[in-house]
Amino acid sequence: MIHLVCGSTGAGKTTYANRLRQQLGALHLSIDDWMVTLFAADTPSQGSWSWIEERALRCERQMLATALQLGRAGLPSILDLGLQRADQRRRVAEQVVSAGIRVRLHFLDVEADERWRRVQARNEEQGETFRLKVTRPMFDFIETIWQPPTADEMSALDGVRIAA
Repeated sequence: MIHLVCGSTGAGKTTYANRLRQQLGALHLSIDDWMVTLFAADTPSQGSWSWIEERALRCERQMLATALQLGRAGLPSILDLGLQRADQRRRVAEQVVSAGIRVRLHFLDVEADERWRRVQARNEEQGETFRLKVTRPMFDFIETIWQPPTADEMSALDGVRIAA
């Protein structure tokens, strides 16, 4: 099975995915880890969403390919891609299902005020899940593209809702 973890910024996706990894003995593939490792040093001073999105899509494709290889071998994995939009979740889930692998969506449902509080604390503490400083404008931008899963989507993707 491939587990898809979704939620907006500050929902606790990485923390949740790490707990799930321990429970399942799965490989956790985190978009934040890949983006920071592969591209942070090359980020232009006037970074743009198109620059970020292109690289995030490259990472997504390779992470999904890795998860599919694991799934074909009978090993579980967790895709921590953010999965901010319904079309992205659908695209990833369709590839998983078409490969004959089961998929489960984990939706971390946390109110925006609480998520912003968590982001501020993470920025300050720079602990285990810190990868980059998230500013208020960054947070607000992601809020404009965030689409929580619908009931139909949750049903179609064997979804579980985590209120945290």
